[in-house]
Amino acid sequence: MKALTIVVVLLALLVIALFFTLGFVSKSGAASGLVQGRLLRCPDKPNCICSEFEQDVSHWIEPLVYTGSDVTQTLDTLKQTIREMGGRIQAEDGIYVAAIFTTPVFGFVDDLEIRIDAGEKLIHLRSSSRVGYSDRGVNRKRVERLKRLFRI
Repeated sequence: MKALTIVVVLLALLVIALFFTLGFVSKSGAASGLVQGRLLRCPDKPNCICSEFEQDVSHWIEPLVYTGSDVTQTLDTLKQTIREMGGRIQAEDGIYVAAIFTTPVFGFVDDLEIRIDAGEKLIHLRSSSRVGYSDRGVNRKRVERLKRLFRI
């Protein structure tokens, strides 16, 4: 019984150390950026969602529709909403914003990217974990929250 307890404790410590290591690894890297003017397609893992590719049903989320005509004002409002949600802006370039969100315990980093399509009056969104396989729906929930909070 004592040996089993020691094995269980060692395994638990190993798993915790692995999570901290993955959190550290996720801090390196950056958002994908735009590829041929669009957000990057999600990889074949459930820890990513994107509004750019409707045919990718398992990763697709509906884009935001906006009514304003000023792209700069729309981006400013989006950035403010991201900051209010706890995100940190990492890059921007007129129609694109990249932000990161970090989990409190292990420090996992997720990327949130936004591309404004002024012609269609759409805000495309992509949220993805940098490491791991599953995110238990965290990225989808983040984008849904952003969509609820965004007002312009």
